[in-house]
Amino acid sequence: QVQLEESEGGLVQAGGSLRLSCAASGTIFRVTSMAWYRQAPGKQRELVARIISGGITNYLDSVKGRFTISRDNAKNTVFLQITSLKPEDTAVYYCNLATLSTRGSMENYWGKGTLVTVSS
Repeated sequence: QVQLEESEGGLVQAGGSLRLSCAASGTIFRVTSMAWYRQAPGKQRELVARIISGGITNYLDSVKGRFTISRDNAKNTVFLQITSLKPEDTAVYYCNLATLSTRGSMENYWGKGTLVTVSS
């Protein structure tokens, strides 16, 4: 079974920075992508950033230039460096792992989520 362990978020002042990490453990055949999603109160979960094989990344428009996703392939760990935080970045951030199993099926795993609160 695959588990995702996210680092703690926290309370940060607007304009501040934060780094989130998420480590995957368990039996993983092949990682196809790692990503961060977020869900603000009363809103739907949205994709914030994704990194796929080869290091190709994509970002939510509202975080471009402020958020950076990176990955340590050897440790199956994904990071999200967040800078210039805004109150509207307040949300629960979820780590997502997509893998290819030995049976050829696509598997999707989620972390429990970590709360990031940005004060104005």
